[in-house]
Amino acid sequence: MSGSDVSQLPVVIEVAVNGATSPDRNPNVPRTSEEITDVTLRCIEAGASIIHTHISDIGVPPRRAADLYLEHYRPILEARPDAILYPTIVFGVAVEDRVAHLPMLAEECGLRMGICDPGSLNLSGSDEDGIPAPVEFVYTNSPHDTQHMFAICDQYRLGPGISIFEPGFLRYTLAYRAAGRLPRGANVRLYLGGESSYRGDGHVDLLFGLPPRPSSIDIYREMMAGTDLVWSVAVLSGDVFANGVARHALECGGHLRVGLEDFAGSRQPNNEELVQQAVELVKEVGRPLATPAEAAKILDLPR
Repeated sequence: MSGSDVSQLPVVIEVAVNGATSPDRNPNVPRTSEEITDVTLRCIEAGASIIHTHISDIGVPPRRAADLYLEHYRPILEARPDAILYPTIVFGVAVEDRVAHLPMLAEECGLRMGICDPGSLNLSGSDEDGIPAPVEFVYTNSPHDTQHMFAICDQYRLGPGISIFEPGFLRYTLAYRAAGRLPRGANVRLYLGGESSYRGDGHVDLLFGLPPRPSSIDIYREMMAGTDLVWSVAVLSGDVFANGVARHALECGGHLRVGLEDFAGSRQPNNEELVQQAVELVKEVGRPLATPAEAAKILDLPR
């Protein structure tokens, strides 16, 4: 994409409003349905197009998970029918349980975006000695799981938001694309492994993936060369605005994800402030800002 083309492409801003972040880490994080609804509507007003939320317990059965999401999805969509919302997985044993709430949300509130994590990885931070903490958890998504997640998105007309934690995740995605098997509306989020922690200097909350540098974005861009994949950049356990990451993504035609799920560091911003910071950077770079309706078109989300 040439520089002139990039300058005309509206930027899609996603905000991940809570995730696993607790009020102890940041008192601004929303946890109740009412808080999530309020924060979401303010973030959309500030310039966000996509909202990603977690419920209070991501290990509940799928029906209960869907009901908890609906507690804030319904009032959000009543106020902003154009809002693009998507949940996280349910941490069940089988993939059939992990994404079983997606069809329910598609049928009961018109969910338009789904999820797919096409790979497995270690998700741990550093311990007090600076080495990876010896946790036993491995975030596992088998090739069978990946196929099932894509199939659910295809069947229920959900544009899959594809998490790219490691380069291998993108290779899997590109194989599906080359075979013509990516569901409509597929888009990738390039997650870079941050280098910060709420525990202070010298700690890292998540040790994974490529580091938060513009050169890491370039590695992924080279892998996607010749494709029309829509991509965004996020830094987990860090700050996407640091090290020129967000600016480089925007200058290269990418989009941004911000929010308290991802942010780690010494300050305690709120979600709206992070969205506003992204909007200001979009203006500096000289690209327009996408409305939710424009974001749906850019992502080619099915109805």
